Amino acid sequence: MTQQRILDLDRDRLAGLRGRALTRAVAAAEGRTMVAEVFAERAALSPAPGSGVHNAELVAAFGADIVILNLIERAWDGERLRLPELGEFASFTELARAIGRPVGVNLEPGDVPEIRRARPDTAKRLVDLGAALLCVTANPGTGGSYAAMARVTGELRAGLGDDAAIWSGKMHHAGHPERVTTGRLTALVEAGADGVVMPLPGTLPGVTRELAAEAVAAVQDAGAVVMGAIGTSQEGSHIDVVPQLALNAKEAGFDAHHFGDSCIPGMCDPELLYAYSVAVRGRRHTWNRMALGGRRAH
Repeated sequence: MTQQRILDLDRDRLAGLRGRALTRAVAAAEGRTMVAEVFAERAALSPAPGSGVHNAELVAAFGADIVILNLIERAWDGERLRLPELGEFASFTELARAIGRPVGVNLEPGDVPEIRRARPDTAKRLVDLGAALLCVTANPGTGGSYAAMARVTGELRAGLGDDAAIWSGKMHHAGHPERVTTGRLTALVEAGADGVVMPLPGTLPGVTRELAAEAVAAVQDAGAVVMGAIGTSQEGSHIDVVPQLALNAKEAGFDAHHFGDSCIPGMCDPELLYAYSVAVRGRRHTWNRMALGGRRAH
């Protein structure tokens, strides 16, 4: 049976995608998956309460296939997600249905609020609530190291079993400068990650096209997908930077392309997300994905 590509899924099947099925659908799309990270508590473009949209809705409208929530503790009281301009949700499953996208959550190995800490009990609760993807990474200044990420990735895999989607890696140094190497990335796969995160060439000093191509091939050969990240505020750069980043990433073989949350407060510049999407998968797939946006009752 042919594996379904994420870019072919309709709104309902896209919203219901989670776990290893999500990872397989990304792999099948051959480098044409767009991921956008947003602050959970932000509705940056809302001119007045009740008259705007949440950042997750906006990135979905500009072509994101997957939305990842950062700083989840600012929007979750332990019982419900409260997202400005979008509403309250008892689960990530409800939120995914409302925006028509699978919803992932950032977790970290460092000293961060409990709900954001990469621990098996926390992760299990998030997965049970419908989190489609757990992204083990580190925010700026938190001191996350590759060794710590490999350790917590192994703990999460042991606690969650084989079906959860666990993508691990760094988008920038996160206050713990260390070189991005093929060995450090494949160690994450050995620990249990089915996806690895690394900076795109041109976004972090020392991450070259040659290094990216070597690392991507090694990680994919080890059985995981690779998400290339723009997490150094270049998600708010000039639009003419985008084609260079996008085509270099496609050439290197990245499976997914990530835009961070630093530009408009709590999200990327949506025009850059759109331009990048057009560069790696053309107008047809980009427009189709954009047309699946718009909130629905939950």
